[in-house]
Amino acid sequence: MRRGAFPTRRVNALEIAGQLDVSKASVSVWVRGTVLSKRVQERIEMKKSEARSKAAKTNRGRTEAHLQNAAAIANATVSNLKLDVNLMQVMCALLYWCEGEKAKNDKTLTFANSDPHLVATFLHLFRKGFEVEGLKFRVCLHLHDYHNEKRQIRFWSRVTGIPTTQFLKTYHKQHTGKRTREGYAGCASIRYYDTRIARHIQALARAALQKYGPIVQW
Repeated sequence: MRRGAFPTRRVNALEIAGQLDVSKASVSVWVRGTVLSKRVQERIEMKKSEARSKAAKTNRGRTEAHLQNAAAIANATVSNLKLDVNLMQVMCALLYWCEGEKAKNDKTLTFANSDPHLVATFLHLFRKGFEVEGLKFRVCLHLHDYHNEKRQIRFWSRVTGIPTTQFLKTYHKQHTGKRTREGYAGCASIRYYDTRIARHIQALARAALQKYGPIVQW
């Protein structure tokens, strides 16, 4: 290939390969040693940047499609789920086992979390699955110094369905110097004073774990 046969200083090897219908490797051998002008180098970098941007956009679109498909399947599954009392009790017990407080002889029932949806779900299952008395609930909030205490008490009262009159003294966390966490509503510790139900829930969790997740002894 003669030096002047193709304007190699204006296009890159991939473009030459495409126009001549040959491999990029062959073109690389032909133009080896050719010094590219600054203009061509800048053009190559621009092409690379455009390719990366296009690939990222394609990946984002593919990921979004996968997420939407997963959400559609999940919504259909939940919509068709038939909840009876036994299932609600077991679901509630497993949530408690993950996020609830463990005490000697299972005598306390305290569920603490900062996710309003998780707290509301636990309480929904708890109220539907067990015979509970509203007056036995207490709530203790854990807040940072940047929180508006009265506002957060009202917020968590709506989330939990527990009157503000049953909220205990708020625990204020020491300032750590870290930035404010946007959207963080604090942590709600839900307490229910009934040893019988506390033991029932934790016994259910153990029974479910033993049945569906037994550990092989060695």
